[in-house]
Amino acid sequence: MKKIDVYILKKVLKTFIFVVLGLILVICAIDFTEKNDRFIEHSLKAGEIMRYYSTVIPYYIGFITPITVFIAVVFVTANLSARTEIIAILTSGISFYRMLFPYILSAACIGIISFFFNGYIVPDGNKFRIDFETKYIKRPSYYTDRNIHLKIDTEDYLYMQNYDTYAKTGYNVTLEHIQNYKMLSKLKGSRIQWDTAIDKWKLYDWENRVLDTFGEQISRGIVLDTFLHVTDADFESNQGMHETMTNPELSRHIELLHKRASDDVHSFIIEKYIRIMSPFAILILTLLGVLISSQKSRRGTGFLIALGFTLAFIYIIFFTLARAIAQNGAWNPLLAVWVPNITFLSICIIVFLLIKK
Repeated sequence: MKKIDVYILKKVLKTFIFVVLGLILVICAIDFTEKNDRFIEHSLKAGEIMRYYSTVIPYYIGFITPITVFIAVVFVTANLSARTEIIAILTSGISFYRMLFPYILSAACIGIISFFFNGYIVPDGNKFRIDFETKYIKRPSYYTDRNIHLKIDTEDYLYMQNYDTYAKTGYNVTLEHIQNYKMLSKLKGSRIQWDTAIDKWKLYDWENRVLDTFGEQISRGIVLDTFLHVTDADFESNQGMHETMTNPELSRHIELLHKRASDDVHSFIIEKYIRIMSPFAILILTLLGVLISSQKSRRGTGFLIALGFTLAFIYIIFFTLARAIAQNGAWNPLLAVWVPNITFLSICIIVFLLIKK
């Protein structure tokens, strides 16, 4: 690695850290101002608030990393261009493509760290953050679906008329066992309740019908301990749940939801795709940042930095809209997540073709 590579690499990484810290301070200051009334209302101690922000900060760092890399690259390259250092590099015999190497290397390093950071460290902190916000900041949400149908195993199907999250109780329950499109048994009950002492369900006023070669056998009872491949946690609000899972946990949960043919699988799939997409976003935005700021502008360095901030926030808006559309099921999740990257990669190619080498 040449000295010029180390020089650019250090500048990009140092500026990236500076930009991240600066934006995090601003975001946390705004966030604290908005939530301070809630903190006072619940008489929260300084230690509890500090612990909350110790999980909020990593969450925001993971979210803003792609745009902070872009801003850092624009700032560094615009300053190099203003001081004619880029001209000196190119006239020394180093090609423009070769000059991109330290930028790509810095993007790769940040992207790899970001992938593991968002996939394994941030989810653990999100568990406390979401519980804290549910308890003190937001109103708790409850499971409100009616006429619930769940595929709980390859051959077992569960139906409930409704479920009371607070009482951990479902009403008018039916459990069907089906093989080769034939119903082999049907277990019904007036209600089913989660027993926290034994971590099992109790079915009340039950009736079980079993179909076999000898006909139909019927049995009845008052209380039946029942094991199902679902727990009371499956009926709790899943708001933010995808943010609390590590990459392996997310993959396993998506597989489980697919088996159950659940409608809630979209948010988990989108989260998985976003974590995979993020390192590529860092690379694309890094290349775009170099291209738009490597040319010396008559309007000065400030204009290029302002342009960088503008494009960064356009990317955020674009990404947020695409994610919302995907969660509503209007677009394929994979396509929706990658649309901002594809768009900015197209801009990157156009700028590359237009720029004077």
